[in-house]
Amino acid sequence: MASVKIENEVSIEYPNKWSLFFQWCKYIYDDKSTDYGYRFIWRRPDGSLQAARGQARIPSAKELNELIALATNAGWFSVVENQINDLSN
Repeated sequence: MASVKIENEVSIEYPNKWSLFFQWCKYIYDDKSTDYGYRFIWRRPDGSLQAARGQARIPSAKELNELIALATNAGWFSVVENQINDLSN
């Protein structure tokens, strides 16, 4: 099992009030080891996450590109990978 700490995120909200998030996360495992990575996840209108066993449906390439553009414009997409690599060296 792992717990997840969200480091950065962007989202698109849909008319039904569900939101699709693109996140950069720190994964913390039971043995206290860690990994970093990106994930897509849905959030319900009440703010809770939609558990999907590591999978989130991406409706279209348009939405995928929009989320990546939002993360790029926010200044963290791919830049965070370099920060983690710098810490490892």
